[in-house]
Amino acid sequence: MIIVTGGAGFIGSAVVHALNERGREDIIIVDHLGSSEKWKNLVALRYEEYLDKGQFINELEEGRFGEEIEVLFHLGACSSTTETDAGYLMDNNFRYTARIGRWWERHSATRFIYASSAATYGGGEQGYMDDAACLHLLRPLNMYGYSKHLFDLFALRKGWLDRIAGLKYFNVFGPNEFHKGDMRSVINKAFLRVRDEGAIALFKSYRPEYGHGEQLRDFIYVKDAVAMTLFFMDRREAGGIFNIGTGVARSWNDVARAMFSAIDKTPNIEYVDMPASLREKYQYFTRADLRRLREAGCMHECRPLEASVEEYVIKYLLCNGYLEPEVRPPVPE
Repeated sequence: MIIVTGGAGFIGSAVVHALNERGREDIIIVDHLGSSEKWKNLVALRYEEYLDKGQFINELEEGRFGEEIEVLFHLGACSSTTETDAGYLMDNNFRYTARIGRWWERHSATRFIYASSAATYGGGEQGYMDDAACLHLLRPLNMYGYSKHLFDLFALRKGWLDRIAGLKYFNVFGPNEFHKGDMRSVINKAFLRVRDEGAIALFKSYRPEYGHGEQLRDFIYVKDAVAMTLFFMDRREAGGIFNIGTGVARSWNDVARAMFSAIDKTPNIEYVDMPASLREKYQYFTRADLRRLREAGCMHECRPLEASVEEYVIKYLLCNGYLEPEVRPPVPE
């Protein structure tokens, strides 16, 4: 049995999709659907059961699953970098994950893989090396990043990091993110205007070493992020914290130009003021250091930004498409 928390969300549903493509359907999806439309991510997927996150954590601790769980992907969290309710983030992102960790400590035959975040690196003053020995030096810029950082530190103190895998996802984009509101990628948020008006708005830069739209991020297509994630299911002995990114920093202008190219339009980029509330919390540069990932044996090569954006735009955004696993005919009894 495989459990995917956050399984109706962006990366979680993409992991379930990839597991389906491998022929795995013995999956329990855990999430909290509420009134959002992320249920649409589930429609084409194949799984055994859906559990609300509250029901799941109680049943997990009460022993419902015993030793049946082969892999537990804990990808569920509030991922809003602008969330200001620190108490909620502490409960939802840190304490909930710690409860799963304490369960795993008693059932360590289960492979435990959890989502950390590149937001834990803050402004990048300490670089982007995923070395657990340097965790105490990191200073996240927002409460979301801090809530993820807290569990990294907790797992380190508990001595778990040689046996579990914490994945620091960089700027992931791709299908199944429609429900994320303001936390959607710029590609998703700007697509309709690019298509209908032939224009896109990007934030101005407030640092002289970066031109407008030249702020740099490590953008990774969700299918590549998932391939790297499943490596840690296959390579159970790989323990620690690992960056999940391309290892290449590209500009927002590059992203915009790739979008215009995908629909054969001339780039028209406008630069707008960044909200004052974001200016002190904005990451101007991120790039995943992939040395530890490679040393662990993951040699997955991510597709170029332009190819990823083109596929996303043409195959998914133009038709409001979702990830759908290949349909297999039923096996005769």
